[in-house]
Amino acid sequence: MTYDRLVCANCAAPVAEGRCRVCRASRERMDQGPFAGLNPAMLVALMVALVAALALLAHQAA
Repeated sequence: MTYDRLVCANCAAPVAEGRCRVCRASRERMDQGPFAGLNPAMLVALMVALVAALALLAHQAA
């Protein structure tokens, strides 16, 4: 999930703006994940590629 659409429960501002300490902490926490630099479309593309590779591997093994 990206934080550009999230709204802070503390200050009711978008988390991407980082107006309060809760926003800034949430933004930092979301930036630390292993896939933080990838957008959702790229994650879907990686999953499709992984499933295709596994299907190809299963087809060759059978």
